[in-house]
Amino acid sequence: MKFTRRADLDPQTRIEIVRLAWLHQGVYGKMTQIAQYYQISRTFLYQLLLMVHLQLETLFSDEKLLFQKDHQYFEQLLLLLRLEGKCSLLSIASIVKALEYHPNSVGYLSQFFHNAAQALPSTLLMPSKSFVFYLSDEIFARHQPILVTIEAQSTAMLKIQLASDRSAETWKAHVDDLGAHRFHSIGMASDRGLGLMAGSHAACPDERWVCDRFHEFHDLFDRRRHLDRKAYAAIAKEDEAAHTFHNATSEANLDKRLQHYERAHHACEHAMARYDQLDLLLPLLRDALHLCSPWGRLRTVAGVRAELEWIVALADDLRTGRLARTEAWVREMATRVDPP
Repeated sequence: MKFTRRADLDPQTRIEIVRLAWLHQGVYGKMTQIAQYYQISRTFLYQLLLMVHLQLETLFSDEKLLFQKDHQYFEQLLLLLRLEGKCSLLSIASIVKALEYHPNSVGYLSQFFHNAAQALPSTLLMPSKSFVFYLSDEIFARHQPILVTIEAQSTAMLKIQLASDRSAETWKAHVDDLGAHRFHSIGMASDRGLGLMAGSHAACPDERWVCDRFHEFHDLFDRRRHLDRKAYAAIAKEDEAAHTFHNATSEANLDKRLQHYERAHHACEHAMARYDQLDLLLPLLRDALHLCSPWGRLRTVAGVRAELEWIVALADDLRTGRLARTEAWVREMATRVDPP
């Protein structure tokens, strides 16, 4: 979006904006409401707040702008503006220029952030052996893969690596390097990337691997579409066999075509039953793994485990033809009333 200077925002209006923002700091959604009411960006609103903080600090300080003499404070300010304020380089240059900081050029800021990023290690180093569960994936920058591994519980980024490819050898070196930094894997969750799976297994052959929920459900719903197509193909074959049977003339031909129809009919019933079973179970499984119930109540571990055990039992009933549990569930769903 192109930057537009608001000439209609006179100093008194800006003071009122800052006053409202100051009074409502920490109130969820209030900054967005103020920004929308005055038709300004939230970045500009936070810049105004930052200016007020600095001016008040200067006003009530014995030494005016003492922090300007401290280069470390200046660097911290730049990092806060970039990482917490999410300001662009142009916005940061404007802020530090207004505060009379030097240097304040965009070129200097770009080089500063580049050097800061280069100084950061790409892999965490632990003082002692740590047992972690990995979450690994591949992202891309200009078609070049970046291998990322984070820790599941804290979501801390353990390693980020710009790689030349996504082969098993590259992923094995990635995981081995984590081991050299005192991380011990008790398992990994990822998508079904061939290089990722092969490399992680080669590095940690005994670790537990699970597919992430998104790709797992994606595969399951792909399976449902596959069974749907097979069921429609079986219906077409049954219909064709029925027409062939009705067109039979001789008794021998009639008996032969009747057997062909019965086989097509049984195959059709089987194909439709497989689709219906998966179509029934998938929504139940998806809902059971949601964070909250359909009525907004936070799920518990015991509740999720009970639902999953019930779904597995239901699947077994469908497979073996014991439909009493399924029929009871259908009756319950038909009479269920949503709680208030």
